[in-house]
Parts: sequence; structure tokens; C-alpha cells
Amino acid sequence: MFPWGLSCLTVLGAAGTAILCAALLLSLAQHLWTLRWTLSRDRASALPLPKGSMGWPFFGETLHWLVQGSRFHSSRRERYGTVFKTHLLGRPVIRVSGAENVRTILLGEHRLVRSQWPQSAHILLGSHTLLGSVGEPHRLRRKVLARAFSRSALERYVPRLQGALRREVRSWCAAGGPVAVYDATKALTFRMAARILLGLRLDDAQCATLGRTFEQLVENLFSLPLDVPFSGLRKGIRARDQLHQHLEEAIAEKLHEDKALEPRDALDLIIHSTRELGHELSVQELKESAVELLFAAFFTTASASTSLLLLLLQHPAAVAKIRQELVVHGLERACGCSPGAAVAVGTVAGPWPDCGCEPDLSLTVLGRLRYVDCVVKEVLRLLPPVSGGYRTALRTFELDGCQIPKGWSVMYSIRDTHETAAVYRSPPEGFDPERFCSGREDAQGASSRFHYIPFGGGARSCLGQELAQAVLQLLAVELVRTARWELATPAFPAMQTVPIVHPVDGLRLFFYRLTPSTVRDGLCF
Repeated sequence: MFPWGLSCLTVLGAAGTAILCAALLLSLAQHLWTLRWTLSRDRASALPLPKGSMGWPFFGETLHWLVQGSRFHSSRRERYGTVFKTHLLGRPVIRVSGAENVRTILLGEHRLVRSQWPQSAHILLGSHTLLGSVGEPHRLRRKVLARAFSRSALERYVPRLQGALRREVRSWCAAGGPVAVYDATKALTFRMAARILLGLRLDDAQCATLGRTFEQLVENLFSLPLDVPFSGLRKGIRARDQLHQHLEEAIAEKLHEDKALEPRDALDLIIHSTRELGHELSVQELKESAVELLFAAFFTTASASTSLLLLLLQHPAAVAKIRQELVVHGLERACGCSPGAAVAVGTVAGPWPDCGCEPDLSLTVLGRLRYVDCVVKEVLRLLPPVSGGYRTALRTFELDGCQIPKGWSVMYSIRDTHETAAVYRSPPEGFDPERFCSGREDAQGASSRFHYIPFGGGARSCLGQELAQAVLQLLAVELVRTARWELATPAFPAMQTVPIVHPVDGLRLFFYRLTPSTVRDGLCF
């Protein structure tokens, strides 16, 4: 027994020694990792690096970020303040929130920082995009694209957008079962972007097929830049090539049209604008521009539309106020056609199938619906579709008493800035559209001071923000005067924030068509 016991003690001692050595090595690696980033500060600057943790060697805090989601950033903001350092996805990152700090980042484009996108996104979206351009090429490209989102262009889009939204809401009411709202709004957003912005002649089946292809492209936009079989990048390239093949035919038709014809859609406006500037876009440039327009409109508008439905369901008093405002302006009457009547007319692009109800909304009319506008602004404040944006520091500069070293990534947070803005008198975490209505000081000047930035700001602010707001306003009107809706699940879903805000279950709802009696008796919610 004695030799056996001695053998066990020897094994245990060896195991203990191995564990101790591993712990010491891990501790040494952790110390060297921390030292490596401490020494990476710009010694030409006397300012310290921001507070924060760089996590584990090589992995940084990526695993914590993936597991904790939005709680990761809020917990570190509470611990370290509005500017802190971390290490995510293989890069050192400075996380920034707060109106003044974000203002410095957004107005420092091309001077302090530049836009940062992963290599996979550049490969899949192409080099002829706003995403990939800097300096003067970026300015000229924005000038061209701005024509597609001018007020005169929006006036042309609105009647067709209303027709699309009217038809969609009626189809939800006729579904006969729960509707997965996030999936439905993604499909709707793609149809509107493809038909109205790009002018593609697609029936519903073609739209659905092309929409799935486009979603595959977007899902692989942030992947490892390895073009090997079964990789995310390879799947994205395949989806991109399929999209380009379809777009090439439509673009060829547009290029052969009479140049004297009035532009009918955003792609027409891009072609005409570049011709006026003395430049003829190649087919490749137009294909990439078309995909960029789809990308800009797709997930963000679907996310905001889903959030609008969710927050109105949670706050029926807001629905009642919208309905009152519609009554004041004589807009309470919804289109009386049955869903089947619209579908029977046909589904080819052009104006959406209509059944005799004329559009009754325009930019001018929407401009009079002050409370609807306040609701949309509050939805975008409380649940901004994109949580923030990435930049790369072009040179070392100061922010909130700390140095931001050249070459480090800088992530500005839209969500955190909205949640912590002291300018809002009512609690920032609450749903209160009134904060944006006239007479309330908490919203006055908020946008100019960067307290409210759902569309970013500066040189890379979203060009389509007025179009996005118009879509949400149109949806709010058509919803409130056409339907009532309720949860198809036992409880409200949790919200996922990465890579874009949406309910984890897609938000499953039942929709019911309103009748004059239910509206009159106030039985909608």
C-alpha cells in the first residue's frame, strides 16, 4: 500500500505543479498583454489612455461582448465613464458616448478620423460606394446621391410608398394567424426599395427570391476576408454576383432610354445627376450604387418599423392620440377595399395594385401631423436601429481629458448617448413622444447638440433620413386607422441589439381589421 500511496502523492504533486506553472504563465501573459497596450500610448501626448480593460491576451473582451450584448457597454460605461478602452474583434477600441464627445468624432471626419468598415464589406459592396470613398470623391458622391433624396424626389415616392404600406397592413389583417413582423417588414422594405428607389419591374415572387439573395449578402457582410469554399465571404460573393446579374439587365434598359425623359426613381436620378456633372457612370458603378441603396434602406427601416409596432402596442395612449390627430385633419378614414381586391389586380411593379382608393398623404400632409412626427422621433430615440458606428483615428487627439491614439478604432454610441442625455426632462429610458412636441424645452436644440443622432451626423450622416421618417409616418397612419394588433406570445420579447435592433422572436402579432364601430367605440386596444 505504501508504494501506491507514494505514487498517488507524486502524481498529485506533478499535477499541482503543472497547474501552478499554467497559472503563472497565464498571469505573465496577462501582464504582458496589459503592458503591451499601456506602452502603445502616444508618448508625444502627455494625456493618459482612457480607463478600461483590454481583456484576455489576443481575445480581448470579445467573448464578454458577444455574451452580454448591450449590457457589456452599459456596465463598462458605469464603471469607466463615457470614454473607455477595450479590445474587440482583434483591435483596440475606444468606446465613446455623450453628445459633446460624439460631436467631436462625427465632425472630425477626414480630419481626426475616417470611416472604418471591415475588408469583407468593401469586397462585397464594392469600391464605387460612399462606404469606400473619402475626401473629395466622397463629397461628390454624396452630392449625386442627395438628388435621389431631395424633397421633390420624396414627393414622387410618397404616394407609391403609401400604396405599398396600405396593401401590407391589409394583408396582415387578412393573414388569419400570427404575423412575424420583423420578417414581414424586411420583405416589405426590400420590395419598396427595389420597386420605388431602383424602379425594378418585379412581381412578388421575383421580389421574394431577390430579397432572400440580398439578405444572404447582408448576413455575410461582416465575415472573415477569406474567399474559400463554404466561407461567409464566398457565400456573400455568390449572392452579390446573383444580384449584379439581375441588376445589369435593368440598368442596361435605363441607359438606353431617352435621355430627355424625366427621372422616375432614385437610380434614374443618379444617372441624370452624373451626366449633368459631365461623367457617365459605368454599369459596374451603377450596380454597386443600386446595391448600396438597397443596403442603406433594408435592415434599418425594417428594424425601426418593427420597433414602431412594438412601442405603440406597449403604449396605447399614443395610439389614441394619433387617432385624435387624424380626426382633426380629416384623415381617420382608411381605404375601404378588401385585401383580395388589391391582389386580384396584379402584382407587377409600377404603382402598387390599387382598388380605387386614391393616396391621401403627401409630404405636406405628413408635415401637419405633429404628434405622428413626435412618435416617430421617440421610437428612433429609444430604439435606434443602429447602435453606433466605427471610425479609425487618423492622428492622436484629445477626448474628455484622454488621448485617442493614432490607428486605434473609435466606436461612437448612438444608444448610450440617447439613454444618458440630461437634456431630456422626462426619464430618457421612458417612451414619451411629448418630449419632441412644441413647447417642450427638452427637445429644443437636441439635434444640433448631438443629443439626438439616430441617423448619425457630420459628413457621413444618413442621406435617406427624411425618406426613412416618411416611411415610418406613413406606416403609423395606415396602422392606426386600419388595424388593431396584439401579442401572439405570452410576453413581450427581449430586444437583440447586435448587429441591429430587433425582437429576438421577430415579434409575432395578431392583426385585426378595424370597423367603423370599433373605432367609434374606442375598442381598438
